[in-house]
Amino acid sequence: MRRRSFLIAAAAVAVAPAFAQAKPMKIGVIGSGRIGSTIGGLWVKAGHEVMFSDRDPEQVKRAIDGLGPELKPKARAGSVHEAASFGDAVLIAVPYAALPAIRDEVGSRLRGKVIIDPNNPVPSRDGEMALAAREKGAAISTAALLPGAKIVRSFNSWGYATMAREANRTAPRMALPVAADDPEALKIGMQLVSDAGFDPVNAGSLASSKAYDLGSSVSGRVLTAEELRKALSLK
Repeated sequence: MRRRSFLIAAAAVAVAPAFAQAKPMKIGVIGSGRIGSTIGGLWVKAGHEVMFSDRDPEQVKRAIDGLGPELKPKARAGSVHEAASFGDAVLIAVPYAALPAIRDEVGSRLRGKVIIDPNNPVPSRDGEMALAAREKGAAISTAALLPGAKIVRSFNSWGYATMAREANRTAPRMALPVAADDPEALKIGMQLVSDAGFDPVNAGSLASSKAYDLGSSVSGRVLTAEELRKALSLK
C-alpha cells in the first residue's frame, strides 16, 4: 500500500507540465510522507529547489526515488535541521501531535520564514491537543505552536491522491484556498499553490481558514476557483 501511495504521487509529477518559474525558491520539506512527497514533488517539477527531510530516512529515499530518473537529481535529501535552514519557505507535513517536537527541535530556525501548513488535528490520532486545535481552528493553533513563523494555511483539506491526480489538469484547474496573516507570506503561498498546479484562492486571514479545515463543507471536493469562492462565501 505504501509503495502504491508513492507511485500515485510520482505519476502525477511525471505527467504534469512544468510551471514556468521566474525565480525558483528554496523549499524545505519536513515530513516526507504522502502529503510532503506529493506537494514537494510538484514543486520540484515546477523548478524549485526542494530538500526533503523526515525522521525516517527511508521516507526521504522513497520520496526522492518516486520522482523518477529525470527529476530525482533535482531534489535533495537532508535532516530536519538542514531542511529548516535550507528553505526560504518550509512545508511541514507531519501528524499534528508532532508539531511541538518540531518546535522544540527547529523552532528557532523557522522564525521569520514562510511555513506552509497542511496539518490537521485528528483527536483519535493526536489526543487532547487536537480537540483544542479544532475548536480554535487548526491554523491559529499551528501559529501558536510556531511563534515567529509566517504561517500559510493550504493543502490541508484534500487527500494526497486527489491532489496528485488533479494537479496541473487542463483548465479550469482545481482550486485550493490560501490563508495567511502576513501579506508577503500570503503572496508566496498563493504562488506556491499555483506552482504546484492549482488555482490559488485568497481565503483571507488564518482565522478565516477554519472554514476549510478538515471535515468542512469543501473538504475533498474538486472545485474550480469560482466554485470554491462561492462555497466559502468569498468575494
